[in-house]
Amino acid sequence: MKNEAQAESVLIEESKRNPQCFEPLYVKYYQQILKFSYRRMDSLDDAYEITASTFAKALSNIGKYKQQGLLFSSWLYRIAINEINQFYRDTNKRRTINIDDTNAKYIAEETGKEMQELKQALKIVLQQLNSDEIQLLELRFFEERPFSEVGEILGITENNAKVKTYRVIDKLRILFNKVS
Repeated sequence: MKNEAQAESVLIEESKRNPQCFEPLYVKYYQQILKFSYRRMDSLDDAYEITASTFAKALSNIGKYKQQGLLFSSWLYRIAINEINQFYRDTNKRRTINIDDTNAKYIAEETGKEMQELKQALKIVLQQLNSDEIQLLELRFFEERPFSEVGEILGITENNAKVKTYRVIDKLRILFNKVS
């Protein structure tokens, strides 16, 4: 793992001098960022567009990237989040959340709801959350990111990510009780 991180650091530094060296980073993270984007979009074409603009911005700003204990992938996710948010601002479309049974299972466990009951109420309840709250749930439960990485992606501490996530879960419980 340490060797992989060192190799990635070398690629990042080489990419700062030569854009062609960015290709292995692109190949390594493309599917992750596409999947991340698609879970937040209605259209696969829009997800491809977001993914392309994420990597274009990453490449054009690679010189500004500083390795300060943050994962390179966290930096890419942050760019993708900004691109997704910009897409929704520009198009005035309603934000989408794609949920499958695996993702819903984690929320069911945390809120104490049965899966069938959860799925019926989830669409109503999620509309009552703001985008920051939804983003916490997506990163933690849908993307299955550890709190440390959620914090990195959102630019907050790991502890703050935990606190905020559990506050959203408490809010979900309250909202579910109102819907039930």
